[in-house]
Amino acid sequence: MSHPGSWQRWDETPHSFPLDPLEAPPHHLLRRPAVTLSVSPSCPPPHPGHSRLEGAGVGPEKPNAYAGIFHFHFWRFGEWVDVVIDDRLPTVNNQLIYCHSNSRNEFWCALVEKAYAKLAGCYQALDGGNTADALVDFTGGVSEPIDLTEGDFANDEAKRNQLFERMLKVHSRGGLISASIKAVTAADMEARLACGLVKGHAYAVTDVRKVRLGHGLLAFFKSEKLDMIRLRNPWGEREWNGPWSDTSEEWQKVSKSEREKMGVTVQDDGEFWMTFEDVCRYFTDIIKCRLLNTSYLSIHKTWEEARLRGAWTRHEDPLQNRSGGCINHKNTFFQNPQYIFDVKKPEDEVLICIQQRPKQSTRRDGKGENLAIGFDIYKVEENRQYRMHSLQHRAASSIYINSRSVFLRTEQPEGRYVIIPTTFEPGHTGEFLLRVFTDVPSDCRELRLDEPPRSCWSSLCGYPQQVTQVHVLRAAGLKDSPTGADSYVIIKCEGDKVRSAVRRGTSTPEYDVKGVFYRKKPSQPITVQIWNHRVLKDEFLGQVHLKANPDDLQALHTLHLRDRSSQQPSDLPGTVAVCILSSASLTAV
Repeated sequence: MSHPGSWQRWDETPHSFPLDPLEAPPHHLLRRPAVTLSVSPSCPPPHPGHSRLEGAGVGPEKPNAYAGIFHFHFWRFGEWVDVVIDDRLPTVNNQLIYCHSNSRNEFWCALVEKAYAKLAGCYQALDGGNTADALVDFTGGVSEPIDLTEGDFANDEAKRNQLFERMLKVHSRGGLISASIKAVTAADMEARLACGLVKGHAYAVTDVRKVRLGHGLLAFFKSEKLDMIRLRNPWGEREWNGPWSDTSEEWQKVSKSEREKMGVTVQDDGEFWMTFEDVCRYFTDIIKCRLLNTSYLSIHKTWEEARLRGAWTRHEDPLQNRSGGCINHKNTFFQNPQYIFDVKKPEDEVLICIQQRPKQSTRRDGKGENLAIGFDIYKVEENRQYRMHSLQHRAASSIYINSRSVFLRTEQPEGRYVIIPTTFEPGHTGEFLLRVFTDVPSDCRELRLDEPPRSCWSSLCGYPQQVTQVHVLRAAGLKDSPTGADSYVIIKCEGDKVRSAVRRGTSTPEYDVKGVFYRKKPSQPITVQIWNHRVLKDEFLGQVHLKANPDDLQALHTLHLRDRSSQQPSDLPGTVAVCILSSASLTAV
């Protein structure tokens, strides 16, 4: 007879996964909200009969090979961490205290939990943990939290359909998805609603599919489909009792073959189906954990990943301080770390995730305080090489939250961008990992210098005396063409130049292109030229010269295009609108 509160080894031949693929997996298990179980229901076992222990040389044919040592890999702060444990598990009265299976000979879930608790510092550190963080730890993927209430997905059909398609893609590519109902108070935690759902539980999404309604050939040709989600309660009981629940009459609309394909069962096993509309109506949060494919040998979409480490650090010198706080602190905001990347397609989907180094693992009580973090993305000059010092167009921004990671998915047009990751308040310090995913390489890198560096050649070749930012907004009234002009703009300054993309089929193009120039010869004008793209040879449409003096108080100029004559330039059809900012201080823009 065992004593309460003991650590015990297994009594029988161990198996990490059930040998019978139909044997109930360990989802019926925990009676406390540990994050491990948010992951377990979504993790498929390997092929039947090939448990991880047998693969390591343990099995009926080698009964003496078992050593009771296990290795687990968890993804932490950009790398896989190896955690080693023994097979002693916490018990009370000969029963596992925490995570356990209905099968007395199945212990893999309890072993995973023990390894994860060791990584976190203790079992207590798992209590009430963050599901999004756990999904990342187990997969190395990128978690995207979605607030269904704030996004009003229940009432916005277009947004709901778009979200379902994305979830369908994530699920089909092996990603993990979790859904939950927010518990506002402690009394709400684990409260059961009239519909059978439980607040505060992280339900695992185990299937996402479009279900064909009807019977026989009529159903096939009619092709009426319903967006459906299958979920599992981590407790393994207390199911949804609304439409499309296990015994619901709605299942009469689905053929027997379709039901068998979906695996519909009538038992209180914690797994149930819901329409996606009901999911959006009753649940408050969804977390998608994407397993982003970076392999070139794949039939699926591949992503280019840039992974950079950085830190928020304090320094008395403003040019060396890297802890400036969010945009609310305008005097110090640009003192934060800055990272530049390029969108090289006309439009591209960009996934950005910033993760701070976990602090919980250094606290035995599991209550390490995360910093409130977030980031802003700015569209900047096409040729920027140095740090930003003034506000430009904000292309996107994340929320600020004291979670371990913050994610943003955004679509941006071609151009150059700067990411500024920050803490919410200035003066806070910590390390972070920045991950940027794009369709083609983004050349993401940190901007370290505030201005062009001085060298031994500066006294001979000269050093910039002035910085000028030129923003070409648009042109109007360009030379007529039957199909409109396919024009582009070039900004030239002291051998450096910036070119826009071609704007097709219009005599009033919107260029929205910027360049920044560090000028050694401020008296030499900046030239803006407009060209018409042709198959054989591009056609010159006109140009303007800009003096760009710092004392010019008029920022916006609308100028007539002229020819390239050096003597008496003549006017050509069209005007160009240009914004100019110049300063003798090289850290003004």
